[in-house]
Amino acid sequence: EHFLGEVIVLTDHIYFDVISEMFSSFSEIGQFQKIVGGLIEIVDQLAKEAENEKMKAIGARNLLKSVAKQREAQQQQLQALITEKKMQLERYRIEYESLSKVEAEQNEFIDQFILQK
Repeated sequence: EHFLGEVIVLTDHIYFDVISEMFSSFSEIGQFQKIVGGLIEIVDQLAKEAENEKMKAIGARNLLKSVAKQREAQQQQLQALITEKKMQLERYRIEYESLSKVEAEQNEFIDQFILQK
């Protein structure tokens, strides 16, 4: 009977150790859950910040595209204006040559008229 008593005592001791470990692990699980919860909050915050930065980058990219399109449109308008002014210059050059020719003919006519008198 003494032997059985020791086994029971030993079993009680082991049972106490198991219960202690379970409660200890519950405490550790609670700490683990707190740590994991904190990490999840940090990751969520970082994800939000990353999303905000992504949206800022998209906005900046769209703004740059818009500015580039505006510059391209402005460049096309200026190129069309240059072409128009070149054509106008050519018309003025032709008109000048024509008027110079008329002036020369009129001067020659005047000179001939004066010589005849």
